[in-house]
Amino acid sequence: MSHALDIDQLRTFLAIAELGSFTKAGEAVNKTQSAVSMQMRRLEERVGMAIFAKDGRQSRLTEDGERLIEYARRMILLNNETLSAFGTYQEVGRVKLGLPDDYADRLLPQVLGAFARLNPAIEVQVVCASSSETSVAIANGDLDVAIVTSTDNRSQMGEVIRREPLYWVTSSDHCAHASDVVRLAVGPTSCAWRRLAMEALDRVSRPYAISYVSSSATALVGAVQAGLAVTVFPQSAVRDGMRILGEKDGFPDLPACDITLLRSENARQPMHDTLCNHIVAAIGNVTVALAAE
Repeated sequence: MSHALDIDQLRTFLAIAELGSFTKAGEAVNKTQSAVSMQMRRLEERVGMAIFAKDGRQSRLTEDGERLIEYARRMILLNNETLSAFGTYQEVGRVKLGLPDDYADRLLPQVLGAFARLNPAIEVQVVCASSSETSVAIANGDLDVAIVTSTDNRSQMGEVIRREPLYWVTSSDHCAHASDVVRLAVGPTSCAWRRLAMEALDRVSRPYAISYVSSSATALVGAVQAGLAVTVFPQSAVRDGMRILGEKDGFPDLPACDITLLRSENARQPMHDTLCNHIVAAIGNVTVALAAE
């Protein structure tokens, strides 16, 4: 290897490795797909070996590409630390991100874990709150960026970055859904999904009772997995050990759920751009494992 490695090429390479595609990586690093492809060809020339291999119409990392990941992370980290130490690195600071508890434990490991590895000099402070509370915090400037959910198809001051179905879910090992009176595990009265569940069951004259109320998605998951209740979750929040219910089980269809990115008027620095670009790219690439129906 006769040439020094290019940090920008390594950052793009790591974005591909983290997000799983050239297209998503381009969105995260603000480059066109052709520019990403060109960078990767030049990176392969610099390291003197193939780091990608064709797999049908897709590209996958070779063994050498997999080996390069850890070196790329270390070089990017050292580069950022050096520039920070001499006051020349602009994307350093703290961003306050708000999102609903329903998505926190599913999105944080995949989305923010990858962001931290790509941008180690940017600290993300996470605040979990309901979508309505988070929207108010954005308007007041108390948060920089937020991920909120909506099911009423009203336009929001933000960008819809993912749409997924809402499902009735129950335990795979229990029969709470078969009770004459369906026991529901739902959020507080301000929760839109609670209202949707009640209205949907009312329409089909299915008796129900609100048995478990919590603003914590973890608590609702526990009630469902223990076979104590049925709840409503978006597709990406369905866990192992849960079964999706449908009309054949006596549960009517529910509307789709939009995931929207909001941004404060004051959050216009490069570090905010970097986080927003990453969220848009990464959430559309979140892997979803559906429970067996």
